[in-house]
Amino acid sequence: MTHRTAPQVGIEPWTAADLGLLRRANTPEMTEHVGGPEAEEQVLARHRRYLELDGPGRMFRIVLPPEDGPEGAVVGSIGFWELTWKGETVYETGWGVLPQFQGRGIAVAAARKVIAAARVEGRHGSLHAFPSVAHNASNTVCRKAGFVLVGECAFEYPKGRLMRSNEWRVDLAARARS
Repeated sequence: MTHRTAPQVGIEPWTAADLGLLRRANTPEMTEHVGGPEAEEQVLARHRRYLELDGPGRMFRIVLPPEDGPEGAVVGSIGFWELTWKGETVYETGWGVLPQFQGRGIAVAAARKVIAAARVEGRHGSLHAFPSVAHNASNTVCRKAGFVLVGECAFEYPKGRLMRSNEWRVDLAARARS
């Protein structure tokens, strides 16, 4: 059995230069489980929201160190933001890794960094993810990053579209495991 080490990734705050990343991720392959590609106006609006998100919550680009790709290669996005869920204000997270970088543990490593960032921000007791029940890769990311499966639920994403999701949760007050 071969043991793979987790990749080293960085998460850096979202900037105006990251609009191109949103456009590269706005493909049928990348948006299959979340309603499909967005119109350009929606991409621009999303970019504005990401730029304005500066506590509570943050949006980040995922970057590789020089040994894993071109120095500072931007390979995806991840973030966390407030959500009212079952009457409680919590954090929600979501991510996307560009297809050519998938399957290498990058999303898991980035999710662990976002869990740590949400813990440091300290405003809410839990961080949730709501991947489609049919999105095996995202559900695997949740499990490997340390989320606990709460169960299936109906989740609205994008606005106006209910999808069957798994609710995953991390207790931010619990001590991080090594």
